[in-house]
Amino acid sequence: MFDSILSFLKDLPGNSRQTALKPEDDPRVAAAALLFHVLDADGIREASEVEKLKETLSSTYNVTGAELEKLLRAGEKAEQEAIDLYAFTSVLKRHLDADARKAFIGLMWGIVFADGEMHELEDNLVWRVAELIGVDNRDRVILRQEMQEKYAKS
Repeated sequence: MFDSILSFLKDLPGNSRQTALKPEDDPRVAAAALLFHVLDADGIREASEVEKLKETLSSTYNVTGAELEKLLRAGEKAEQEAIDLYAFTSVLKRHLDADARKAFIGLMWGIVFADGEMHELEDNLVWRVAELIGVDNRDRVILRQEMQEKYAKS
């Protein structure tokens, strides 16, 4: 299921290599910004979380090298300049269908559990993003449990 959704994410408008990376119209930057936000939610930036973020963006958007670094810089800058989550969640809600939005919440959980633990601020942030992009509580909890189990076995 996630493979087909990730394939959809790769084919999003704005996924062209020539597209300017602007959070107000590029879902890749919005996604990167939200992933940076959850990565930093507990106040500790673990190397495992940063590596998971890079891996997630690279595989989801099929970017590597300089292009990946550009996306990382744009996402981190957008996250630092943001006033609220709406700037990013509105972009994702506009560009993603329901299954892709659900898959994005799975990506967020992957960042949360990359360091082996979940902080209450991370949990709260994923809950708020899920609400804003229209992912119901049941799906959010199921995705959390799936990712928690996956990382517990790693």
